[in-house]
Amino acid sequence: MAKTAPVNAKSKDRPTKKARVEAPSNSKTRVKQPRPLRLAPTKKMQETAEAIPASVKGKEKEMKKAPKIKQKKLQEVVRLPTSFKIVAGSYEKLLYGLDGTVTVEDSKLEFHLKPTFIFPAHVSCIKAVAASPQGGKWLASGSADEIIKVWDLRRRKEIGGLMHHEGSITHLIFPSRSHLLSASEDGTLCLFRARDWAVLRSLKGHKGRVNAMAVHPSGKVALSVGKDRALRMWDLMRGKGVASTKLGKEGEVVRWSTDGSKFMVQSGSAMDIYTTNMDLLYTIAHVSRIHDAKFCSRVGGEGEFLLVAAEDHKLSVYDVPKENGTPKIIAEMIGHTNRVKAVQTLEIALPEASGRTSTTVVCTASSDGFINVYDLASVPQVTDEPSEATKIEPVITYDSKGTRLTCVTLADGNVEITTSAGDAKRKRDEDESETDGEDSAEDDEDLEEGEGEGEEEDEEEEGDEEEDENEGESS
Repeated sequence: MAKTAPVNAKSKDRPTKKARVEAPSNSKTRVKQPRPLRLAPTKKMQETAEAIPASVKGKEKEMKKAPKIKQKKLQEVVRLPTSFKIVAGSYEKLLYGLDGTVTVEDSKLEFHLKPTFIFPAHVSCIKAVAASPQGGKWLASGSADEIIKVWDLRRRKEIGGLMHHEGSITHLIFPSRSHLLSASEDGTLCLFRARDWAVLRSLKGHKGRVNAMAVHPSGKVALSVGKDRALRMWDLMRGKGVASTKLGKEGEVVRWSTDGSKFMVQSGSAMDIYTTNMDLLYTIAHVSRIHDAKFCSRVGGEGEFLLVAAEDHKLSVYDVPKENGTPKIIAEMIGHTNRVKAVQTLEIALPEASGRTSTTVVCTASSDGFINVYDLASVPQVTDEPSEATKIEPVITYDSKGTRLTCVTLADGNVEITTSAGDAKRKRDEDESETDGEDSAEDDEDLEEGEGEGEEEDEEEEGDEEEDENEGESS
């Protein structure tokens, strides 16, 4: 017994040592637990959450957490560009690049276009082009060859090809300078990071081709329409579907209004205008089949226009009322001899001698091979008296010699930015790869946090989606 006593004493000490060893492992486990919910959202987070409806017709879902909005320490103030770039794609696989400038001659504005490049960019027809905003340097082109090609607009060189999709590319958007969103006939949307062109999100939900998409002005939410006759809403921060509803018809174009308070879904010659709560405000019946449409703000005043490119060879300008009332055509931008396939707008600064600070250029691409540029300031003011729509001629045109143009985008030319301190001014014409990388890194932190918050809900939400889809099909 005397010999066994020390052994028992040691055995009593060992559990104590083991307890000390296990303590760090328990603390390590606690570190892996998800971060607690933020119970006091900021004002910006509440505004973002209001832009996402809590419920919609059809499949209903709620955003459990509003995306975190990170405030940068040094805020940049981007000034309007003094020039612009036009890039257009065609059925003939050619990519056209033009530089646009504005001068004042005899107290009148003069617009100039200078061709900068023409070359075959893909092995099949080009269906979509997009340029990064706010003085960004990236250009993306999508084709029926299932490849997204990325170009450096300043160096005029190809960066590479993104081959993540397994179908023709149907739409491209840069939600910011540092991210690219793509849609394809394979039924998916992909979010790429411009810093290294990695795929951050692959959004799946459509059963068939995705025809078009639109990003909310906040940059946090996107809409998409496709062949499955469904309208889907996506949370870009968490990379998840927020909601979907059946439209009863195939949506071809979807666009947000300039303030993000409503959106438009186009099908054939009809345009349905909805609120963010999916309430139908009214339907616009156009005179011919529509190919593209875009909301834009009135120049030098309050109000909003809806530009409609259609089969009737014109770009119709609808005045959109703020409150009740149906939009009406107040102007028509003419000059094309065939269907207008695409329209884009860009606000630019004007020379001081013009007596105006800025204007909005409107660019159209048509199957007649012409690229037309219009001055949105030429649209007249709305009057209560009924009158015919004003005919607006282009301020300048470019002839591609019969090429069937399919898409067009506008990019900033010379842009100056200043920091909030006002002491760091530089032109965007210079190489900004470092700046773009910093912006991308900051945005990626927000995306990664949103992804971490939503990881635990993946399996549950996927199961809910399947049940909702089955219920929708049975009904």
